Amino acid sequence: MINIFTNNNEKKLGWIELITGCMFAGKTEEFIRRLRRHGYAKHNVIAFKPSIDSRYNINSISSHSGSMLPSFPIQSTEEIKIIFERENKKRKIDVVGIDEVQFLDEKIVDYINELADNGIIVIVTGLDKDFKSQPFQNVDRLLPMAEYVDKLTAICHSCGNLANRTQRIVDGIPAKWNDPLILVSAAESYEARCRNCYISPPKE
Repeated sequence: MINIFTNNNEKKLGWIELITGCMFAGKTEEFIRRLRRHGYAKHNVIAFKPSIDSRYNINSISSHSGSMLPSFPIQSTEEIKIIFERENKKRKIDVVGIDEVQFLDEKIVDYINELADNGIIVIVTGLDKDFKSQPFQNVDRLLPMAEYVDKLTAICHSCGNLANRTQRIVDGIPAKWNDPLILVSAAESYEARCRNCYISPPKE
């Protein structure tokens, strides 16, 4: 059971912060900065990341610039619940961070809302669009739910203008429309693209 009252018997205030945008926009860098700031304020912080994101250390969240933050690798919302309840018994958790929320099951949205309703500050990152420039699951539902939303942009890899789309490149050409949303391949890469330089994946 989450304790939603302070020592003065006042209800703790929870909310949701969503950091979104395309790849290479600095979402994880900002995410780490915010969680560290809460740590400096002596708040008890816990962070999670989908275990599918194994680009760097499996037990830490890492930005492209090299910033790192210890985290629990998880595969499902149920795992987050179990770990949160366990850690919350050891120390009352004030802040929960969840990176790459688009890779988790759809139950995560309701659980994030439950945490915020129970006095927890929840800071979340996620891509707003997939490589087809379609809304990504979970982020699309969190957008109207979050109290604070920051949509970050990157720099277009092609022309240098502001970018808000993610281009998936496979074997040197844009990925096809019917390719899986989540793809792990040595031949796969991503680029941030602006509206003009983004190439919509072919549907054939």
